[in-house]
Amino acid sequence: MTARIINGTDIARQITEEVRREVEDLKNLHGITPGLATVLVGEDPASQVYVASKVKMCQNLGIYSERIDLPAGISEAKLLEVVENLNANPKIHGILVQVPLPKHIDEGKILFSIDPDKDVDGFHPVSVGRMVIGEPGFLPCTPHGIQVLLERSGIVTEGAEVVVVGRSNIVGKPIANILLQKARGANSTVTICHSATRDIGGHTRRADILIAAIGKPWFITADMVKDGAVVIDVGTNEIGRTPEGKRILAGDVDFASVKEKAGAITPVPGGVGPMTIVMLMSNTVKAARMAAGLG
Repeated sequence: MTARIINGTDIARQITEEVRREVEDLKNLHGITPGLATVLVGEDPASQVYVASKVKMCQNLGIYSERIDLPAGISEAKLLEVVENLNANPKIHGILVQVPLPKHIDEGKILFSIDPDKDVDGFHPVSVGRMVIGEPGFLPCTPHGIQVLLERSGIVTEGAEVVVVGRSNIVGKPIANILLQKARGANSTVTICHSATRDIGGHTRRADILIAAIGKPWFITADMVKDGAVVIDVGTNEIGRTPEGKRILAGDVDFASVKEKAGAITPVPGGVGPMTIVMLMSNTVKAARMAAGLG
């Protein structure tokens, strides 16, 4: 048996067109242009690439984009002032501060200063609290992208045994909370494994849906996967560079062996990755609708 490949690129493309139509409707019917501000501190190459891709996607969709590049030596107080100005700017519906930030800046303090109604990354404690208790709000982009990927691939989550390997605040904890909710596209029984878990394989082999988000290349091997399981690989581990300098990525799953045992699997690249940015755009449009009282 060879697993069905879950193509995140194709699904993200479908959602992109849906978001494009939403943007057009907001402009044509309500005179509203959704706006996203991205704040980049310093010159980290990976962060430069991420921010540039978000700006390009905004332009592609007709979303107003404001990119703010700041020097690495900026003070915490000045960065807080930048965020406060964006909080007060009616043209900006979503604010994204690219992390990591320089070590002299308290990352939590900056992220928590973002207006929760503009927290399109879903990292503010208010957003996290809403997610945990199942109230409407902004869901973190990568975990929400995983949920949508499962749903649009016809994967039944209700009653499923889900095992998440990894407990980060960015992926592991949020996706566990999202799939735990008594809601459509969720209602699963969820186990989280981490570095202190005894016999991780004993847990993963029970999983109907296995989500690998541990940040270690090829950590999940075929002997850790149940026959016919759905395997979602969130890993984007850089294992080298091409002669042209392009990053070579590996997932957290040993794709070559696991695809012969799983029922469905996401590749790296082309699986979860493309979903993240499109969910950010979707959250931005949602924030614009909320600001206008459109639900």
